[in-house]
Amino acid sequence: MAETVNMPKLGFDMAEGTLVRWVKKEGETVNKGEVLAEIETDKATVEVESSASGVVRKLLVDEGAVVPVSTPIAVVGTADEKIEAPSAAPAAARPAPTSKVEPAAPQPVPVPAAAPVAVAGPVKASPLAKRIARESQVNLALIHGSGPGGRIVRRDIEGAFSQERRDAVAGGSPRPAAPARAFPSLADEAVAPSKLRLAIGRRMVESKTTVPHFYLTHEYNIAALLDLRRQYNAILAENEKLSVNDFIVKAVALTLRQFPNLNASLNGSSVLRHGSISIGIAVSVEGGLLTVVCRDADRKSLPELSAEVKAMAARVREGKVKPDDIEGSTFSISNLGMFDVENFAAIINPPEAGILAVGSAREVPVVENGAVKPGWRMKATISVDHRVSDGAEAAKFMQALAVYLEEPLRLIL
Repeated sequence: MAETVNMPKLGFDMAEGTLVRWVKKEGETVNKGEVLAEIETDKATVEVESSASGVVRKLLVDEGAVVPVSTPIAVVGTADEKIEAPSAAPAAARPAPTSKVEPAAPQPVPVPAAAPVAVAGPVKASPLAKRIARESQVNLALIHGSGPGGRIVRRDIEGAFSQERRDAVAGGSPRPAAPARAFPSLADEAVAPSKLRLAIGRRMVESKTTVPHFYLTHEYNIAALLDLRRQYNAILAENEKLSVNDFIVKAVALTLRQFPNLNASLNGSSVLRHGSISIGIAVSVEGGLLTVVCRDADRKSLPELSAEVKAMAARVREGKVKPDDIEGSTFSISNLGMFDVENFAAIINPPEAGILAVGSAREVPVVENGAVKPGWRMKATISVDHRVSDGAEAAKFMQALAVYLEEPLRLIL
């Protein structure tokens, strides 16, 4: 029997998506779970999988059409059966806008011919790399990027400086003193926010204005966790090595077993406690961030959890994710430790009841038995919806989390 494939709803605030490309054409065979089309939402380009096996009998919308969620987009059936396309499909889709109002372009600023500057336009570079290049008068077009998709990142700029110094030493002559740099004045620039940035803005405004947040911070002794991670990574292949965040995700998932009220969503006037524990993990992308979802994180081994998160993060950064990658989290983690952030508070991702903000691991002076000694500490802050829980329960959660983070063998037993 023919089956209709609908535009999926990815996130409770998604209203429509743009059908970017049909991967399968009419008359082609498709298996259940195979990619049928690519759609673009406010957050990402997502691969839509076929919900049935058979022959693609009818494509109901054109490439480039903006389609409301739950609208039929294709019919899959057997090669010889008679089918009738859903009558609502043609009227539901609308062409994607072909033009948009662009902000006024800033007037060009003259630049001295002798001073190479950072190049914008087709050169792909992170915002930090662009700033360093601009301040250091480095031509980005001459640098090979080592980031995802050839993107130029900070280490590429620093590597260019190192090579320049090595070339000077190899030449046997001291490097001449750099002339005083004349930095040109820059004009104001109006930048149109990306669809992802606009979506993040809407969600965060809604969260901060409708969800009564409260925050609790706890400091953890993670010396044993770092030691266990070193032992693990010593026997793992390079692409299988575990991150500190992998341990944190597993520890949070196991702790949530004891606190089902925090693994919950507010559903109208009732609290929906989720049976499974699916941890949302914030991943930084160009122009914002996306949350990938590790399902049943409490039941996965550390290597299994790590491999799954790496694969999802890679798909996110390539701009192509699966619907399951970003939908269905029950509690979230935002980790900025890799940016040397000591501690911070994160905004709750509705309709979840909480989010954990994780800072960096730091070697600091600590007092033990009256003596000052070095020790490894990490701060984490939980943000909780006060309509769902209260300070005492959140404090107990943070104490229970310490059992797993400070006695990490419990994560593998």
